[in-house]
Amino acid sequence: MIVVLVIAAAMLSIVPPMISSALPGAEIKSAARQLAAGLRYARNHALTADQEAILMVDLEAHTFQVTGKQKTFHIPKDVKVTLITAETEMVEEKRGGIRFFPAGGSTGGRVSVANGKRGYDVDVDWLTGKVRILEAQSEI
Repeated sequence: MIVVLVIAAAMLSIVPPMISSALPGAEIKSAARQLAAGLRYARNHALTADQEAILMVDLEAHTFQVTGKQKTFHIPKDVKVTLITAETEMVEEKRGGIRFFPAGGSTGGRVSVANGKRGYDVDVDWLTGKVRILEAQSEI
């Protein structure tokens, strides 16, 4: 019985740090997937409603909104978010969006999420409006 308790105590001291070190990567990937889903929704909304749709990112508040949805989506505060988009789509210094057109194209751009050395880029092709998630190259 004492041996079982010693093994259980050892496991409790080893396993939690392993789990917590894996969570930041999962948190970043989840944020990238949520942004990609929002961008795909905006593109689909533009195509089906035959009107322009936009995903608007607030870099300071760590939030984004999508045309056709009332909800504001939150990005974890410890995740660094950057936006590369057309200059005309920047509403303020820390707030801008990626616009989709009824024909399927977009203004194009990239939303990047990172935490330390790990990160993902959510790219939008300007011609086709296609959304892709790419693992960001680590800076050396």
